[in-house]
Amino acid sequence: MPPVRAALWRTLRAHQVYGANTDVGKTIVSTILCNAVQRRKAEKAAFLKPVSTGPLDEADDRHIQRHAAGTLTKCLYQFDEPVSPHIAAQQKNFVIPRDDDILGSVHRTLSDWARTGISFALVETAGGVHSPGPNGNSQADLYRPLRLPVVLVADSRLGGISSSISAYESLLLRGYDVNSVLLFRDDYYKNHEYLGDYFRNKSIPLVPLPQPPKRPQSQDAASQAQDEEAMTGYYQQVAQETDVQGLLDELAARNAERIDRLESMASRAHDTIWYPFTQHHGMTAKDITVIDSAHDDYFQTFGSSGNADQGSLQPTFDGSASWWTQGLGHGNPELALSAAYAAGRYGHVMFAGNVHEPALSLAELLKESLGNPRLQKVFYTDNGSTGMEVAVKMGLRAACHRYGWDASKEQISILGLKGSYHGDTIGVMDCSEPSTYNQKVEWYRGRGYWFDFPLVKLSQGTWKVEIPKVLKDYLGEDLEFSSLNSVFDLDARMESDVGERYRDFIRTTIEDLVHRQGMKFGSLIMEPIILGAGGMLFCDPLFQRCLADVVRSHPELFTANATNTNRPGPETSWSGLPIIFDEVFTGLYRLGRKTAASFLNVHPDIAVNAKLLTGGLLPLCTTLASEEIFQAFSSPEKSDALLHGHSYTAHAVGCTVAVDSLRAMMKLESSGSWNVYRDDWKAHPRSTAGTVDVSDSGEENFPEVWSVWSRDLLRDLSYADSVESVFAIGTVLSISLRDAQGGGYTSTAAKGLQERLCAGGPKFNVHSRVLGNVLYLMSSVTSKPETLRGLEGLLRSALL
Repeated sequence: MPPVRAALWRTLRAHQVYGANTDVGKTIVSTILCNAVQRRKAEKAAFLKPVSTGPLDEADDRHIQRHAAGTLTKCLYQFDEPVSPHIAAQQKNFVIPRDDDILGSVHRTLSDWARTGISFALVETAGGVHSPGPNGNSQADLYRPLRLPVVLVADSRLGGISSSISAYESLLLRGYDVNSVLLFRDDYYKNHEYLGDYFRNKSIPLVPLPQPPKRPQSQDAASQAQDEEAMTGYYQQVAQETDVQGLLDELAARNAERIDRLESMASRAHDTIWYPFTQHHGMTAKDITVIDSAHDDYFQTFGSSGNADQGSLQPTFDGSASWWTQGLGHGNPELALSAAYAAGRYGHVMFAGNVHEPALSLAELLKESLGNPRLQKVFYTDNGSTGMEVAVKMGLRAACHRYGWDASKEQISILGLKGSYHGDTIGVMDCSEPSTYNQKVEWYRGRGYWFDFPLVKLSQGTWKVEIPKVLKDYLGEDLEFSSLNSVFDLDARMESDVGERYRDFIRTTIEDLVHRQGMKFGSLIMEPIILGAGGMLFCDPLFQRCLADVVRSHPELFTANATNTNRPGPETSWSGLPIIFDEVFTGLYRLGRKTAASFLNVHPDIAVNAKLLTGGLLPLCTTLASEEIFQAFSSPEKSDALLHGHSYTAHAVGCTVAVDSLRAMMKLESSGSWNVYRDDWKAHPRSTAGTVDVSDSGEENFPEVWSVWSRDLLRDLSYADSVESVFAIGTVLSISLRDAQGGGYTSTAAKGLQERLCAGGPKFNVHSRVLGNVLYLMSSVTSKPETLRGLEGLLRSALL
């Protein structure tokens, strides 16, 4: 099923009619509005009832036909039981339409009407805002992808003020625009007066209507004829006594203003905004994508459709997962509700010396669920850069504290990997080698040593570990594997000749740096498995495992210039150097597992998580550390404390959302929601390809490695002429394009593929980011297989 476009046309003013409750008169209001449109010259109205329940002769579209002559009407799904749609759909011997089918039918109907000259259309829901649709989902969620502006029919009865405001807030919470409110006058309860003031303060017009005549109790023909006559007179009265025509003008103006704003946004942004990671030289307004809204895996982008009949908005797959943050889908109503609850309960409260339930709950949940016995303390910051800044402070202090070094008088460096990048703050920039990101930053110094390392790639249908040319004399030739699982069989690989060569190379390199060159190291910092910003570099997990093992197993390597070399006894004490894992990108199910560290079977002393922590809704970061790291800052002197923080440290709204986000992802894992992807990646029997002998252990005993991207797609892309290599793990897909100049961040080799995906197909296009010659795509952890297979079709068309 193709993604649903949000509904927006300049020629067709389409609105969704929601009721604050059942039996508040939605159809009467729809009839009033359609009648008013029909009275205008050159205007034509239409009425759509997606789902209707009850006897056919009492159906809402029939009422419109009788009392709003000339209005085009349509009902998509009719159930004759006068009950809620989710019950009616089950009682009738009928295939229940999927939510996507209902949405697609609504959009196609509106598109047809826009093409045939209809100027005004109403899409009327059934019951109240949260009345369930045929599949049991709240209508507020069912119709949200369309994001039609809302005409809210308020409740004039006793209790109607509360139900009307609650309905409005429910719609607001989901990103709807409520453009007008109508309700019937009741001179006893006077709800129209109270609600008139309430909505006027929100710049939403409210139109009170006279009460309609009561329905006759008898259903005989004479009574029905009398009712028809009474209703005809009522509609004439409304036309004469109320300013419904003025309301139509207001609705038309709001529709035009919305499109005018969207049309001007790119040029206004070009004049005003300084974009991140963007060279503005030569940039024009047309290079800026205007996003009207986002839902599930898609942005709704303006002006990219090229098909006016389909509307002004185009679904655009969020191929970067909004810079790697998106986990549970855009516009997730559960997370929005969590955020609203915490905002209402706390707002923001300062954290130093205080505690609130969301921060404590999140800290305890992380400690319990991450499965690392070393991690005992949780420090809060607001994003990955600042979280890594804290981690570096922690690691350096702990090393200096143990080894008796004075960092104010001597250079303390870090060990890391080439191509790593841990953030954009000035301090943490120094933890990366010189690169396009930092070498022109005036305060950058680069304090460390960064190992070159073997890369994992799929090329010509074969998984390979590619050894850098400069290391072949030390590490040997490239390796080949029959499956990605084979690459991750570290138990077997650690005992191989390759494992021994890795360890020897790492040990002798560190020995030379410390004992011969006199360097002092304060921490080992790694992005486990994938180095993100450096170009989606898939490090051989065996190399990272060996690096961690050598550092921990040989503390004597780092003590040549130390005054204190005693190592504490507990197993959770760090040895050699504090090991910091930057899981800002790779953690929390981005790679299909709760932690990327689990692939290596290494428990870091410090771990940093952000990105997916709040499911893509709010900025938040946690830096978890061992008790021993924590104690390095403990002393009678205030100046020895970790004097780091932010005004919004442990923001209660972010912590609340993070708890619910983590629990939701853990539930997806435990419920088998990803089994369809796991099954696709079930390993085949292995061979003894390459230089690694893996014939003695069964494939079924391997750590499970899988991806939401199909294995067939990877295999096929790996043979494409323009593709140098590919890989996929978890939600990440990386495609390296061939570049005669050697690739790298400044390469333009991937721009052509990016442009083809941006052009897309007739149903949707793709927003993507490139890292030099690498184009990567990511999904959320809730992406549907049919969504991803559709995207894979675009990739095949572009590359094969």
